[in-house]
Amino acid sequence: MSAELTIEHNYSLQRLNTFGIEAKAAAYVRITSQAQLQAALQDPALSAMPRLILGGGSNIVLTGDFPGAVLHMATRGMRLAQADFETILVTAAAGENWHDFVQWTLAQGVGGLENLSLIPGTVGAAPIQNIGAYGVEIKDYLHSVSVMHSASGIVFDMDRDACRFAYRDSIFKQADGRELIVLEVTFALPAQWQPNLRYAELAQAVAERNLAEPTPQQVAETVMAIRRRKLPDPAVIGNAGSFFKNPVVSREQCLALLERFPTLVHHAQADGTEKLAAGWLIDQCGWKGKNLGPAGVYPKQALVLVNNGGARGADITRLAAAIQDDVEAKYGVRLSPEPVFI
Repeated sequence: MSAELTIEHNYSLQRLNTFGIEAKAAAYVRITSQAQLQAALQDPALSAMPRLILGGGSNIVLTGDFPGAVLHMATRGMRLAQADFETILVTAAAGENWHDFVQWTLAQGVGGLENLSLIPGTVGAAPIQNIGAYGVEIKDYLHSVSVMHSASGIVFDMDRDACRFAYRDSIFKQADGRELIVLEVTFALPAQWQPNLRYAELAQAVAERNLAEPTPQQVAETVMAIRRRKLPDPAVIGNAGSFFKNPVVSREQCLALLERFPTLVHHAQADGTEKLAAGWLIDQCGWKGKNLGPAGVYPKQALVLVNNGGARGADITRLAAAIQDDVEAKYGVRLSPEPVFI
């Protein structure tokens, strides 16, 4: 694969972020190979600028023009790496579309990732955010991540423990992991598949379809139907999916809140803490379906902020801050955004 670089200047990023926010990058390079990535990292002009590694743009809020170099990971490739009686290893390049990859694994007859269908973004971004939905997180099936250290150019593999996964978090979002660029991700999927229907809404939807023994594809179709019913398509309405993390509080704090708000939606965690439903908190503060300028809260899901047309990063930021302030004033809990502000 050629390492020749095509550097574009004053490049519009509007099509490369799912919020559809208009912003320009001082320099832009589409990366389609590891050799190109190394060349871009070593290029004197590019390396002198601030750098943004961009995947599907589904987890960012562009707050203005980016004064540096955007390296857009567009590498491709998917393969079944190994299979034995218990485990099938499936590997995909960082630039692959996440949903397309999940559908490809199902087409190969391999289940495990179906609960994560229709999540926007790329394979490379999935472990960074430890994406999750319907009772499954990336960490549950991750085998290893192939990364390049941007300063040294060294390529090495990291296992699940090395990724330091937490709720919507990983080493890649921490100070000591920000120099790591994801190249490939390998998943260990079960050869003897069983459906994961621990999430009540999914279990109910499967039951309503009279699927006594659902296949991985049928579970995926059910997940997609739920998501399409509840969440806006970024191609139609700009958004970044769930905007806020579900806050985790102590058992004592949860009990105190329940005394004041008996219908509080909460879920006990294995470590004794309680996870609160951010969407419920936002809804109770009256924000569902409400707009603040060109930015708003999706009428069908309070957890999703949307670009109703022409919104800038400042509009999204102002709306998010207003919601945070209202929730904190009422419940004493400060919501944390999922997307990264650039």
